Amino acid sequence: MLTSTFIHAQGIGEKTEKSIWQAGILTWEQFLTSHDACRLSARQRSLLLPIVEESVTRLRANDYSYFASILPSSEQWRAFREFGDKAAYLDIETLGMGADDAITVIGVYDGENVKSYIKGHNMEQFLEDIERYHLLVTYAGAMFDLPHIRRAFPGHRFDQIHIDLCPALRRIGLKGGLKGIEKSVGLERPSEIAGMDGWAAVRLWREYEWGSKESLDLLVKYNAYDVINLKPLAERAYEGLRTVAFGLAL
Repeated sequence: MLTSTFIHAQGIGEKTEKSIWQAGILTWEQFLTSHDACRLSARQRSLLLPIVEESVTRLRANDYSYFASILPSSEQWRAFREFGDKAAYLDIETLGMGADDAITVIGVYDGENVKSYIKGHNMEQFLEDIERYHLLVTYAGAMFDLPHIRRAFPGHRFDQIHIDLCPALRRIGLKGGLKGIEKSVGLERPSEIAGMDGWAAVRLWREYEWGSKESLDLLVKYNAYDVINLKPLAERAYEGLRTVAFGLAL
């Protein structure tokens, strides 16, 4: 879908992008050889051509930060297929639900394995490890997870593409909290963490501070499923949004 994207050029909106698709031009390469077939003004063409040329070059170089900076936040899902092999499915737990509450656990799933970063243990390793990823996938992370992470690690530049599944899934009719959406699409959790929420995570951390290693283990497991289940949801969001985009245009 990324290579079918034209709205990242200044002055090109969804309506113009759809008109390009309707002209039979579905990729950047097709546009570069056949853009005369599009009904574009001279100004639109002058704005779009250099961006498409630059996009081809940047994608060949795997320059994820370029697309993170130029794609609208609501459309970063379009880069999922191109950069999904370097995706970090990410979720945090905190000491509370306020903006200033400290992070207790960061979970990162790379599609095969989960790594947990725990306050007072290995949290500092997170910054080094997250540099390996080109794309971050969260649920409501634009409002919660990423602001907390930026406050926890001030001065660090998180330049990855970011797909927030909360608004992305809403656009294909899947609304509500993460746990409810999981159930609606048939994703299950082990019985010992089924029904847990963010407040339960706060309680488990407090119990750990009071000496319960078992509570920390359960908190880490709860957080692990928060990130593991993001991968199938991201795939569903991508396919659904891609179908909607092309369905409206063709």
